[in-house]
Amino acid sequence: MPTTKRSEADACTLLDSDHRKVKKLFNQYAELAGSRSTQDRRELAMEICMELTVHAQLEEEIFYPALRAAFKESDLLDEAEVEHATAKDLIAQIQEAGEVDEKFDALVTVLGEYIDHHVKEERGEIFPKARASKVDLMEMREQLLTRKEELMAEHSGAMAG
Repeated sequence: MPTTKRSEADACTLLDSDHRKVKKLFNQYAELAGSRSTQDRRELAMEICMELTVHAQLEEEIFYPALRAAFKESDLLDEAEVEHATAKDLIAQIQEAGEVDEKFDALVTVLGEYIDHHVKEERGEIFPKARASKVDLMEMREQLLTRKEELMAEHSGAMAG
């Protein structure tokens, strides 16, 4: 089988695998939404929030700064960071919610729609520009993986405590 650039798992591929994982979690949540299983809904929502928090931190600490240095225009990255801020606000509302009710379901649904929009922009605009830039996305993938392990350990510890 011929090797193509697409088959190499670079930083964009790694970040997009996070996107696919979170999309599956949102779909699982949608199946549970409105059900009486409030514990399952809360646990799934908290998992979504943790995944998104770690993902956003990876992008903000490593991915976006490297692209900012490589891109002539930063409007896409500015918009992505504003989207992150809004997503973080929704995540905080979900994490602080007392009741798992219709409003809770609505917060998770809106967060999912918001993330869908953000992912489309990354896939359609940011990732292609990143791949066309001089940024070493293979090296960055290793940085992202290392940092992701650290962050997941931190967040898992915080959730258990």
